[in-house]
Amino acid sequence: MYLKFKVPACLLFLFIACCFRSVAQDSTGYQLLSPDKNFVITVAHKQHAGKKQLVYGVTYKGKPIILESELGVKIENNLFESALAITNDSSKVWFDNLVFTGVQRSSKNESWKPLYGERSLIEDHYNEMMLSFEKNGQDNGQADGHAAPDYDRRSSYQVQLIVRAYDSGVAFKYFFPENKNGLFMHITGEQTEFTLPEGSMAYFEGWAQGAYSLLPLANWPGESERPLTLHLKNGLYVALLEAQMVDYARTKFKLSETKRNTLEASIYGDVDAITPFGTSWRVIMAAEKPGHLIENNDLILNLNPASKLSNTAWIKPGKVIRSGLTTKDAKACVDFAAKHHLQYVHLDAGWYGPEMKVSSDASVVSPEKDLAMQELIAYGRSKGIGILIYVNQRALYSQMDKLFPLYQKWGIKGIKFGFVQIGSNRWSHWLHEAVKKAAEFELMVDIHDEYRPTGFSRTYPNLLSQEGIRGNEEFPDATHNTILPFTRGLAGAGDYTICYFDPRLKNTHAHQLALSVVMYSPFQFLFWYDKPSAYQNEPEIEFFEKVPTVWDQTIVTDGSIGEYITTARRSGQDWFVGSITNNDARTLTLSLDFLQEGKKYTASIYADDPALKTRTKVSIQRKVVDNNQTLEIKMPAKGGQAIWFTPIK
Repeated sequence: MYLKFKVPACLLFLFIACCFRSVAQDSTGYQLLSPDKNFVITVAHKQHAGKKQLVYGVTYKGKPIILESELGVKIENNLFESALAITNDSSKVWFDNLVFTGVQRSSKNESWKPLYGERSLIEDHYNEMMLSFEKNGQDNGQADGHAAPDYDRRSSYQVQLIVRAYDSGVAFKYFFPENKNGLFMHITGEQTEFTLPEGSMAYFEGWAQGAYSLLPLANWPGESERPLTLHLKNGLYVALLEAQMVDYARTKFKLSETKRNTLEASIYGDVDAITPFGTSWRVIMAAEKPGHLIENNDLILNLNPASKLSNTAWIKPGKVIRSGLTTKDAKACVDFAAKHHLQYVHLDAGWYGPEMKVSSDASVVSPEKDLAMQELIAYGRSKGIGILIYVNQRALYSQMDKLFPLYQKWGIKGIKFGFVQIGSNRWSHWLHEAVKKAAEFELMVDIHDEYRPTGFSRTYPNLLSQEGIRGNEEFPDATHNTILPFTRGLAGAGDYTICYFDPRLKNTHAHQLALSVVMYSPFQFLFWYDKPSAYQNEPEIEFFEKVPTVWDQTIVTDGSIGEYITTARRSGQDWFVGSITNNDARTLTLSLDFLQEGKKYTASIYADDPALKTRTKVSIQRKVVDNNQTLEIKMPAKGGQAIWFTPIK
């Protein structure tokens, strides 16, 4: 549903006051409603100080989440400026004085089945409006939203603002259609703003593998990563995200120097483009409970094109153990993986030599390593275990055309891209092209270091996972782990690299078991710093053996950012629950109403028990339950609980 309105300034103000602080005289606004009518995004062409400025605002269930905020892209190009007879100063605010030329509206209500994910069926239901504008040297545009009849279209350039409203959030992007003049654009930034209500608090994180701080919208130490989750004074939870960042520059959020409670979209660097060209999507989600943000995170996938791969039989998610770089160590990991129902063994950095050296050749095993690659791959194949390998970007950049067909010939199943350059338009384009290239040779991909997903896995599902997360390799505390699902988890799969036996762990072992449910990743690395010899027949490893890595259904039954979360996920008829607390002990009540009515289940409960005289202090209790019951989840400080429900036949 959508609405165009043109009314006197006083009535216009009353109509959209919940979105905008004020709307100047002679404004024209366009509204778009989500299918359930809870989200309303308003875009207005506002006359102010002798110029027209594009602004917008957003409400959720009648409550403001984005107040009046500017829209626009900053463009500099001497040829372009000359053609339109404008100055350098005006090019930097290129979206000022646009001439409105029309609006198109459409809706979509479909569903699609992902190859893998947190759900087996994804609803793609939205309303859309596309507002079209032209830029020309003589600003004869009218302020009432109608196209001006008397400007020279031969020296004009088109731009569109595409806006979508879903039941889970709203999104918009800037699109420059193909231009008869072949417009070359040098994009230097955006005018895109997010002005939030007074008192909003943000879960600030300066870099993708950093720690979080809960901060007001003032005095930040720098720019904040995306997704950026906020808690508003009106009780709502809001998340600002980016989708389809494939051939653009990564966005972070910075505080405005001139406007209170206002964030600006700050792109990593300049972008050179030729029309037709679109920016990445700016995404705004909102919910009354923070867990609902997680349950709606498929919005990011929906904002990306459907899969380009016709044959996907070779893409197989699974659990992974990392091996030492000898044939003996790797075979031991293959045996361990086969025994404990893991699917892959990973050879990490160093197998072909020092990864940072230009001289290291990733097409051969380093002569300094006692590693027989073909023997290992054949041994793994005999046990049903695939081999994954790490390759640094330095080698990928110089050898990719040689490496990918070679690895396919060897029988390698996937590659972990290491130390990739991210952020810039150049390296963003290169990285996604590398994922496409890997698909040509049936190689799955896991990207490590700072890369964060924006939904590309829908289009190229051979990209199974990525880091961009402060994971277990850095031994974060329990409070950090109870923030991650509500922040980083909104973007998509996160390769958390779960540890289990390492003495440096700061959290309990039941907490570690539960992480395999709480943290979603189709490639789930387990026992990250552990060797098979660390295992001493601990019975609770059964949970790691049984837990899948992809799901048919996901529910966040309870959660509070930075305090606790309980996530229930279904695979087939079995349910798996992971519950973790922060550095405080707590007891939660879990309703089992998500179980199928009329069925009995065996609940295997893996809980912390400090009284046990065992190394890991995890007890296992079995109960018969049904969907009318509740379970008490008692967790010590830094603790957790994992539960496996399987139907009784």
